[in-house]
Amino acid sequence: MSASSHATAPGAGEVGLRKALEAILLIVEEPVEVAVLAEVAEADPDAVTATLHALAAEYAEADRGFVLREAAGGWRLYTDPATQPLLERFVQHGRRAALSQAALETLAIVAYQQPVTRGQISSIRGVDADGSVRTLLARGLIEEVGRETAPGQPLLYGTSRLFLEQLGLASLAELPSLPDLDPGGPAPPEPAPGGYRAARRALAADDRGRDAADDSDPAP
Repeated sequence: MSASSHATAPGAGEVGLRKALEAILLIVEEPVEVAVLAEVAEADPDAVTATLHALAAEYAEADRGFVLREAAGGWRLYTDPATQPLLERFVQHGRRAALSQAALETLAIVAYQQPVTRGQISSIRGVDADGSVRTLLARGLIEEVGRETAPGQPLLYGTSRLFLEQLGLASLAELPSLPDLDPGGPAPPEPAPGGYRAARRALAADDRGRDAADDSDPAP
């Protein structure tokens, strides 16, 4: 059975099974079992297995920079071993470049909240943090320190010895304390559906009113 025959496999939806599997495999951190892939793609496990083997053969024949392998009971994309020297040069080049604002924000979250998962980092930042985490791992500034006990056991990250060396710190206890950003008082009520724009306008009006009052106060 050819790989193309699985493109419209039942449950794969309009995306297609091949495209669904490739998309999932591009974002996973560890090998994923066929049963999980089949459940997510809503496809038959045998169809998923056949498609994975077809994709692996296709990538190898096309001499891509990545390969699809079955390892540790699951499937995952890996870089082609022949590209290792190139990747090492790339990583070394990246370590000399300045960190982006997103990477610095992520590093600060890890430093002060560790151990912390990628999901927790993304929740704090309000945006996906996968790219920044990969950058910091490549730079050696953070490292895997264990797994969360929550369902799925996501990886936990913490700062590395190199992080302390780069900042000239003997230990994390020497990190500067964070400012107290607690506004105090009860939290404001949740705006009604569709009322966030009005709530923002009200907050802005309050800020302008306080600014005007400060300007009108007589000098001591």
